[in-house]
Amino acid sequence: MNTPFATVTDVSNLWRPLSSAEQTKAENLLPLVSDELRVIARGVDVDLDQKAADDEAYASVLKIVTVDVTVRVLRQSTEGEAMTQESQSGLGYSWSGTYAVAGGGIANSILNNDLKKLGLKRQQIGVMYTWPGSKDKQ
Repeated sequence: MNTPFATVTDVSNLWRPLSSAEQTKAENLLPLVSDELRVIARGVDVDLDQKAADDEAYASVLKIVTVDVTVRVLRQSTEGEAMTQESQSGLGYSWSGTYAVAGGGIANSILNNDLKKLGLKRQQIGVMYTWPGSKDKQ
């Protein structure tokens, strides 16, 4: 496993003091989150370790994203499914709820916004030529 982009101390300093159980979980999560980000970056031909070594500001953003994803996973309930919204009805009984992180897990905790911060996801503009020979007439 590679070196994580953030430490348990970073999580504690940037979020809140952690319980001993949370510290243990964070120690296990940080390398996994970092490697997940590396694999995503590798898919778009980006070497996160090299970019972090070349640019201190990028390394800081990488640390922030790693901490944010780790905190999202730590906040997921382990006592059942974490709900963001729940409603119930009366006599005809009805129930509905919305899960905080559908599917849960680390991969689902990495948001598109996190990838945009790291420059791994950008809007692409493309052109599709619909008539014959039009590509040659630029």
